[in-house]
Amino acid sequence: MEYAQQDPLITVLLLAVELIVAVMSIMVMWTIYVRAGQPGWASIVPIYNIVVLLRIAGRPAWWVLLMMIPLVNLVIYFMVCMDLAVAFDRGIGFAAGLFFLSFIFFPMLAFGEPDYVGPARR
Repeated sequence: MEYAQQDPLITVLLLAVELIVAVMSIMVMWTIYVRAGQPGWASIVPIYNIVVLLRIAGRPAWWVLLMMIPLVNLVIYFMVCMDLAVAFDRGIGFAAGLFFLSFIFFPMLAFGEPDYVGPARR
């Protein structure tokens, strides 16, 4: 059985694209955390980054456990996106964008105009 050989240039290009996406993701989340008054380094620590994101959105830290349950995590994540949009003085449409098109809307949240105003009062 023969295996197709992949061009090394394609491998290098794919790795470069992956590295660029990873660095951009870290920059975006770091900026969001700093704008919300949280330490930027928290965005790169697994699990703790979700705890801090929940704090920014005004939700309890124990919700991180709900984020680990399949299908429940989608509902919880949508609620966090709504609260995150409100915390940055954005509307429900922006929250839907954070949920469905996060690669576009999270950079808009990080580098956009409205500042962090805090979580909504319940």
